[in-house]
Amino acid sequence: MPDCPRTALVIAHPGHELGVHRWLELARPQVFVLTDGSGRTGRSRLAATSELLLRCGARPGPIYGRIPDGELYRALLDGRCELFASLAEELAESLRRDAIELVAGDAVEGFNPAHDVSRLLLNAAVARVRAGGRSIDNRDFLLDGSPDGLSDEERATCIRIQLDPEALARKLAAARSYPGLEQEVERALARHGANAFRTEWLREVRYGLDIDHLLADPPFYEVYGEQQVAAGIYPEVLRYRAHVLPVAEHLRSQVAPPLACVPR
Repeated sequence: MPDCPRTALVIAHPGHELGVHRWLELARPQVFVLTDGSGRTGRSRLAATSELLLRCGARPGPIYGRIPDGELYRALLDGRCELFASLAEELAESLRRDAIELVAGDAVEGFNPAHDVSRLLLNAAVARVRAGGRSIDNRDFLLDGSPDGLSDEERATCIRIQLDPEALARKLAAARSYPGLEQEVERALARHGANAFRTEWLREVRYGLDIDHLLADPPFYEVYGEQQVAAGIYPEVLRYRAHVLPVAEHLRSQVAPPLACVPR
């Protein structure tokens, strides 16, 4: 890994930092977490992330568990685009104020709407920073897909962090001991195998606020939402075109169009 610049990590939920555990140790970024990770249980996961950041030498940013999960989903369903625009501006100001040179965050995967919205907020913030004349490197990493399931073209422009056996052991131990994520961690290990987590890839972000081409139609979270509604768990389905796309369009309206999709 090259010399570490001033870095930040922007994620939707506490626990996502586990995907780049070694990078956390090396870069020691300022970490922004959109929600508290409470989900349906109502129990915040922030304390576990705070302990992990302390062990890695990273630190919380100004936006840190700002919104309970249920409130975020309700804001999307209610079309409260101004809330997300305000968060994007606050994030941009933090990146500017701290002269962040490289920021990483969740990739758009269509797996969870909060993940994709977190990326939209980050891309909007990066566009604002660049519009002010500052250079900032924008990176993402996969959460649902295989961590090493990248094309040759993607690998050529990635920041690649190779974990030695000790670093991998620390990463796996941190993941397996993270409260509330035990089942998700074991599913990921069963699905991809431990070796897939031996390398961390920070991909260069080449998309802005237009993410249609990155999503299946319908995205996974709509299919899952329909199942949950049918089971009586959720009252309504959160959909990309009805609820997430308006946020993207509103954020785009806040940024000069030529800058909204400029990669770097």
